[in-house]
Amino acid sequence: MKIVVVGAGAMGSLFGGLLAESGHAVTLVDVNAAHLLAIRAKGLHLQTDEGDRYIRGLRACLPSEASEPPELMLVFTKTLHTAAALAGVRHLIQPDTYVLSLQNGLGNVETLSQHVAPERVLIGVTTWPADLAGPGHIRSHGQGVVRMMAADGCDRPFVAAAAQALNECGLASTVDAAVWSSIWEKVAFNAALNSICAVSQCTVDELGQGDGQALAFAVVDEALAVAQAEGIHADVEACKAKVASAIAHHRGHKPSMLQDVLAGRPTEIEAINGAIVAHAQDHGIPVPCTRTLLQLVRLVQARGAASPPAA
Repeated sequence: MKIVVVGAGAMGSLFGGLLAESGHAVTLVDVNAAHLLAIRAKGLHLQTDEGDRYIRGLRACLPSEASEPPELMLVFTKTLHTAAALAGVRHLIQPDTYVLSLQNGLGNVETLSQHVAPERVLIGVTTWPADLAGPGHIRSHGQGVVRMMAADGCDRPFVAAAAQALNECGLASTVDAAVWSSIWEKVAFNAALNSICAVSQCTVDELGQGDGQALAFAVVDEALAVAQAEGIHADVEACKAKVASAIAHHRGHKPSMLQDVLAGRPTEIEAINGAIVAHAQDHGIPVPCTRTLLQLVRLVQARGAASPPAA
């Protein structure tokens, strides 16, 4: 299968590297020149539970340098960069190209549908872990899953083909008509842990001190009440159990939103807490904790934009 990965950070490089290792024709597209240069020079350095190796034979390039239209385009950019990223690769999107978003947050289907025919948009969620250890170097230890479906809910054979390709390279994947439940549960999980850590600058395990876990649980309750109002069945207690497990076991982990704040970068707060608040307003549901965290992260971002970190 011809595959283009748009947004070759930690997750995009992990998926692209494993797909290339299993024989697919993969192009990684990104704007991180140092990362691309390292991959072109030595291959993608990938450390997983299966071993430490360099994966060669995959192309790594800037959007303007990509030329081969794919059958499948995987989108892993941050939500705030999706529209610009797709505009940069519009020349690769053909009438028979499927585009799969495994991004965080809500609103991804709507953004993709502005650039791709809606019947070609696939939506999914993944729990696979990945960290960018340096230019051209990805670490991923532990297990995860991918759940996906056609965004319009129709039964399309290509969805099963994409899931099979991911399964064959070790990325456990299923076609799941209830994927929106998983997406909302992940949004609730991220709204709780990412935003609280971004504001408090606590690592995930440090939320076990004081009222951190209680606040996280309150955000989960609010977010999934909105999901229920949207007609989506989400498992509140299962989501809280995942939050509690993360607080208990993710020692020293800095969520991506905290990393962005510390680096003075824009965060995905609008696609996570912001989206929950917007949907809550549509249904007249109060979400005071989620709204307050949204406002605080916006404040922290504004301060960071005014005073960027020293180089």
